[in-house]
Amino acid sequence: MSQPSSITIRRPDDWHVHLRDGPMLAACAVHTARQFARAIIMPNLVPPVTKVAEAAAYRDRIRKAIPADLQFEPLMTCYLTDGADPVELARGKKEGVWVAAKLYPAHATTNSAHGVTSMDRVAKGLEAMEKAGMPLLVHGEVTDPDVDIFDREAVFLDKVLFPLLKRHPGLKIVLEHITTREGVAFVEAHPDRMGGTITPHHLSYNRNAIFKGGIRPHFYCLPIAKREEHRLALRRAATSGNPAFFLGTDTAPHSTDTKECACGCAGIFNAPVAMQVYAQVFAEEGKLDRLEAFASLNGPRFYGLPANEEKVTLRAATLDAPETVEVPGLSPGLAKTITVFRPDTPVGWSF
Repeated sequence: MSQPSSITIRRPDDWHVHLRDGPMLAACAVHTARQFARAIIMPNLVPPVTKVAEAAAYRDRIRKAIPADLQFEPLMTCYLTDGADPVELARGKKEGVWVAAKLYPAHATTNSAHGVTSMDRVAKGLEAMEKAGMPLLVHGEVTDPDVDIFDREAVFLDKVLFPLLKRHPGLKIVLEHITTREGVAFVEAHPDRMGGTITPHHLSYNRNAIFKGGIRPHFYCLPIAKREEHRLALRRAATSGNPAFFLGTDTAPHSTDTKECACGCAGIFNAPVAMQVYAQVFAEEGKLDRLEAFASLNGPRFYGLPANEEKVTLRAATLDAPETVEVPGLSPGLAKTITVFRPDTPVGWSF
């Protein structure tokens, strides 16, 4: 069966985005808005977004950063901390400021120092979310130093997420940026309660790529890429047509110099190439007919939102995207850059 020369789908949404703030926001937001109509915005700023007023102000800054000719709606989230205020959570959801709340285990990833140290300490907040119909978004890794970094997702499922589902039976949960076959199976086992997002980079390479020919910091993210068997499980899930799985890029910009250093940051900036890479994966799997469901339908269904009416077309053509994005004003008197994600294998789609 020959590959089509183009594919037209409803305009997609991105259900996991880091836009940062200040000069980084000004440089990066446009790349997400060019591809996606809506995006779930992560709240791990410094300091984190924990109040309704903070989220509303951040939303205003994002909207101002988007060119007037692009239609884009940021969907805001609350950063959960120990002792998260149930009243504030419920108010933010009722007022239409917060769409969901994000659970970072403390010190699990970038800007997560204020994250949750114990599920007991956030129980009242989660109860309020249950009553308000507010989904919980989870960075699914334990941070116990005795647990191998490649096992942290699987251990989290058993030790944290399964008890959480039992303790809060009315809570809807998204397991974000799934990286393991265990994560896939966990979402599949709880279809009425859970969704799972999958990134373009975790579909594109396994952990070997991080060390191919030397340490490659621009392939380093958290959760870290796993073995090939896990990548193949992710590809099967994403292209399966199962409505529990949907698009979440986890695009996470860091300046190139903070990636290429002795203690490089975790995160991959894929916003300019996200849909092109997803299309490549679905084409390789012979499942282009299922791309629209994954990118444009399953996420809105989970969040109870309408699918976008606008249509977009991806063309079979050599990838045409910048290799870097300049960030003026990030450092006094110095324009820095962000390196854009590129898989090792060719991408033959243009957005």
